[in-house]
Amino acid sequence: MNPAKYGENMGNPVLVEVLRGNVVESRHRGAIAVFDADGGQVMGIGDIDRPVFPRSAVKAIQALPFVESGAVDAFGFGNREIALACASHSGERQHAALATAMLERAGLDVTALECGAHWAFQEDVLIEQARSLSAPTAAHNNCSGKHAGFLCTCAHLGHDPRGYAALGHPAQDVVKAAMEDVTGAAHESDLCGTDGCSIPTYAVPLRALAQGFARMATGTGLAQERAEAARRIFAACMAEPFYVAGTARSDTRMMEAGEGRIFTKTGAEGVFCAAIPEKGIGIALKCDDGATRAAEVMVAQVLAQLLEGDTLAETLNEMARPVLTSRRGFEVGALRPSDNLTGRVR
Repeated sequence: MNPAKYGENMGNPVLVEVLRGNVVESRHRGAIAVFDADGGQVMGIGDIDRPVFPRSAVKAIQALPFVESGAVDAFGFGNREIALACASHSGERQHAALATAMLERAGLDVTALECGAHWAFQEDVLIEQARSLSAPTAAHNNCSGKHAGFLCTCAHLGHDPRGYAALGHPAQDVVKAAMEDVTGAAHESDLCGTDGCSIPTYAVPLRALAQGFARMATGTGLAQERAEAARRIFAACMAEPFYVAGTARSDTRMMEAGEGRIFTKTGAEGVFCAAIPEKGIGIALKCDDGATRAAEVMVAQVLAQLLEGDTLAETLNEMARPVLTSRRGFEVGALRPSDNLTGRVR
């Protein structure tokens, strides 16, 4: 394979428009895949065969070994800890405290984390951190819960935790195996990169990611133990969405509105994965320019269309059309799904 060719723009359609007044000011292109667990295509927009890095959107799959190994039960963890292991959290006080507590339960501390430290990306959280901290720790990293899950799994299984984030460590070997099993896509070395939190990440097609999330939602095609772990992970995330994301974040708002009916997970560079368990379908999408704001519109609109006629769809439709305001707080524009996206679910 030539990895370079997968970075080419394949002419994906405009899926989100940004309005200032009544004029379209910006446009975002992308691709969307919606599949059932048997590989049946529900929706395909753009190039859904081009491998993309799913980044943090697949943390629920990466958390499977944490549950399957017995570490969750051995350390007495519940929904909040499982949700945090799937999180791209805002670094709020509760997030950092829970990640630290998970490590302590395994006989470790924050110095064992190999994800690095950073200030919060969210302005209000950043301001609070600046008031209360001299500097953030690795526990404030948005991936600290996932890394705490890796470390707890290592501790439970007796693996040396040092270097757990590196390619070739047992912790990453089982994550790769789980990803391949769930998505059905080979995670090839020439399509391997390093994620922002230092673990390996593999580019795979959107269609494989969508089918993988449908399998997570239904258990179809998975061994019984893995299917049960997947059900438990989804249930935990939908029960504790704050610990998956944070205050006013899109994942929090959508899963709170869904009340246990929809699972969503954002990823860096405009990636989003989601599932509707009751319909047995999974969703994976990528905004070409990496814009999170556009990916949020895309996933909310797709979910709304898949749930057409349901009261939940009304809420999701509103989320797919966020208003833009000036610094003084009055409306100046909006984001909206384009005609290429609306009405595509049949």
